[in-house]
Amino acid sequence: MNQDKSEELYRQAVEVLPGGVNSPVRAYKPYPFFVSKAKGSKIYDVDGNEYIDYCLGYGPLVFGHANDTIIESSIEQLKLGTDYGVPSQKEIELAREVIDRCPCAQMVRFTNSGTEATMSAIRLARGITGRDKIIKFEGTYHGAHDAVLVKSGSGAAGKPDSPGVPNDATKNTILIPYNDEDVLKDTIDEYKDEIACVIFEPIMGNIGCVPPKEGYLEYLREITQENNIILIMDEVITGFRIARGGAQEYYGITPDLVTFGKIVGGGFPIGAIAGKKELMEQFTPSGDIYQAGTFSGNPMSINGGLVAFKVLDDKFYKDLHSKGEYLRSNIRDILGKLDIPYQVNGVESMTQVYFSDKPVYDYASAQLSDTKGFLDYFHGLLKEGVFIAPSQYECCFISGAHTTEDLDKTLNAIEVVLKSLQ
Repeated sequence: MNQDKSEELYRQAVEVLPGGVNSPVRAYKPYPFFVSKAKGSKIYDVDGNEYIDYCLGYGPLVFGHANDTIIESSIEQLKLGTDYGVPSQKEIELAREVIDRCPCAQMVRFTNSGTEATMSAIRLARGITGRDKIIKFEGTYHGAHDAVLVKSGSGAAGKPDSPGVPNDATKNTILIPYNDEDVLKDTIDEYKDEIACVIFEPIMGNIGCVPPKEGYLEYLREITQENNIILIMDEVITGFRIARGGAQEYYGITPDLVTFGKIVGGGFPIGAIAGKKELMEQFTPSGDIYQAGTFSGNPMSINGGLVAFKVLDDKFYKDLHSKGEYLRSNIRDILGKLDIPYQVNGVESMTQVYFSDKPVYDYASAQLSDTKGFLDYFHGLLKEGVFIAPSQYECCFISGAHTTEDLDKTLNAIEVVLKSLQ
């Protein structure tokens, strides 16, 4: 596979961009490919190579790339303006869509990114409770703000504490393992009068793909309610991907606050916080807890979200579910035949393969995986025309644009690559 143009662009990029990229997870050796265009389930590099894409912008492109309906509507919105700095009717319409779908949502505040949403939700919880401590789970990623840059998975895995983050910024962040009820109980018993909130990903998407154990989320909801601790469900990844109402609907768990990103904008940059009215009204200007953003409620992102929600119905999710099950079951068959130690984790359209003989259910167990073997797997698939995220600690996604032919080609590529690695 010729990647001469990508190599040359990378040489140029490292002169003007730190590491040649604008987000660290995009970097891999010897250099990443540079994209020229994308359509449907395919992404194309500047050298003309075509890849079946399971990265999908790290999750937001639930319809695939360059969806015709979203493009056509976005062109019309573009003619009407790209930023207003004042309210628009469509913000109300999208908020109503979120409220209709999301069990905990009575009010919504739109932001520019998932990082902004989680940062503001934590500030809201601290402001309301008057407490400083928060609980997060090892390996969960809640954005690139200081309070949560501790054992954050993905690009931060292996170096959980970033230089430049003062000790004081994380001294009130309590880390515990996911899926462990005993540790959760002991921690809350010890600090319950100091804890403002627990923030969690219902499906951990930044150490690959780790779903909750049966009964764990129910216990998490119960113990936080009993101790008057605000529960924040981070659905930046899962929101409107695994079900019409996100993980709240899927698992039947209603938090106090929820954060969204990715899919809410239909492929445009966006974030959102939603939750109970009495909590959300504490944000300025109705309350005293400050939250703001010049581009919040950006008309391009809001319009993209409205178009997306028109298509995200039960039929769409049923189709995604069947594709996810088809891919995972066949990957398991291939790995089983080749007698390779593995775990295939996944929920609906989210999937990850771990080269490990032990179940992966939290950060520590994910760390036992053969990450070098995964990189060999990634590079092998790339040569076969299949693009997955270049990290063991990211997730693979399926879109509505992926066809059975795409999935079968992918499975053939996986078998070829795994045989070559034996």
